[in-house]
Amino acid sequence: MDDDDRVRIHLLLGRTRGGRAAGRHPWACRLTHDPYAALRQRNYRHYALGWFTSVVGVAITDVAVGWEVFQRTREPFALALVGLVQALGMIAVLPAGHVADRFSRRTLLVASMIGVMVANVGLAVVSFTQADVWMMFALLLLSALSASLGRPARTAMLPRIVGRGAFPNAVTWNQSLFQVAVVVGPVAGGLVMAHHQPSAYLISAGCCALFIASLVLIRVDTRPDAAERPLPLIASLREGLTFLGRNRLLPVIMSLDMFAVLLGSAVILMPVFADEILHVGARGNGMLKAAPGAGALVTALWLAHRPPMRRAGWNLLIAVGVFGVATIAFGLSRAFWLSMLAMVVAGASDCVSVVIRHTLVQTLTPDSMRGRVSAVNHVFIGSSNELGAFRAGTVAGWFGPVFSVVSGGIGTLCVVVVTACASKQLRQLRDLHAREA
Repeated sequence: MDDDDRVRIHLLLGRTRGGRAAGRHPWACRLTHDPYAALRQRNYRHYALGWFTSVVGVAITDVAVGWEVFQRTREPFALALVGLVQALGMIAVLPAGHVADRFSRRTLLVASMIGVMVANVGLAVVSFTQADVWMMFALLLLSALSASLGRPARTAMLPRIVGRGAFPNAVTWNQSLFQVAVVVGPVAGGLVMAHHQPSAYLISAGCCALFIASLVLIRVDTRPDAAERPLPLIASLREGLTFLGRNRLLPVIMSLDMFAVLLGSAVILMPVFADEILHVGARGNGMLKAAPGAGALVTALWLAHRPPMRRAGWNLLIAVGVFGVATIAFGLSRAFWLSMLAMVVAGASDCVSVVIRHTLVQTLTPDSMRGRVSAVNHVFIGSSNELGAFRAGTVAGWFGPVFSVVSGGIGTLCVVVVTACASKQLRQLRDLHAREA
């Protein structure tokens, strides 16, 4: 760890005289905090509206693919393959991070959305013609590869759009909008799937087109800061990994989230629970998938109206622990209302961990390296989501869906305990403020 890293962590831990940053009182922080700082910026409003519509589209596709694949195969393992195919798409993230640190991030994001849009049109054709299921998997791979191309660019360009001072506020508003989208998307997807399945994919394609249009309206230079020297791909990726190796806090936070999601993922099995355990059909499946977003939405709006949190390290550990408990409750539930409540709590706790992790990843990383570090973060989190879905579907195929979900929740709690004992730096993490990288 170099001197700059020590200074950043020193500031984040709040180790000044009296244990509090000099000249900063919690009441003063409340009085000066502007909960709408990011939304006051025109460029961010364009970005947020477009990104919101694209997430709605992704959520619609997600609920449509899961339901259609299970209805056509009646096999939980087929849902595991959906997760595996999407995990394979993550192979594009690391080279995409390298490209995002050398070229216009807006251009990369537009290209990414075009690929996702084409894949959704293809899924609509396959659904309408009832072509072989393997064609759906092929199009899902295309969509995942295309989305991976744009993830590092999208994450890295946000500080450029809003500026460092409003960045933590933008993260919380992003989470608010994301959670609105993952409430609206699954409910809309469930309703559409109950009447005409191919239309769900066409709506998703239209959402991608709206995001592309919004990116064109953003008036900001999205090219990365010029590096001291251009590096080839392998050397560039090695430099990003070396930066993470010197920073003891970021790998711990990424690993905690990765293993928690890898073990605690239950979303992929919701079609099984909705159809065979809770008996609520396609509409109920959509509501179950929307429930985590509802909990996260309320939490994100609450966070957006509060000053940057204190005791962020313990908040992160507690949030992931609550996520594990909620996952266990969902697996054991036989009542639809209780399953919905468990998913609402899971979404609320996950929102807290996302805000902390995303803010730290971006504010502790120099702009010239932000694409590569974002790519590593997406590999940690994106692969854990999809491999977690593969794990859940595979275990459900062997031992049943209840065992799969409950054992995953227990595993998440074990990860929290191990991380809390192993990382003193995370336990001491206090203020969550944007700092110069």
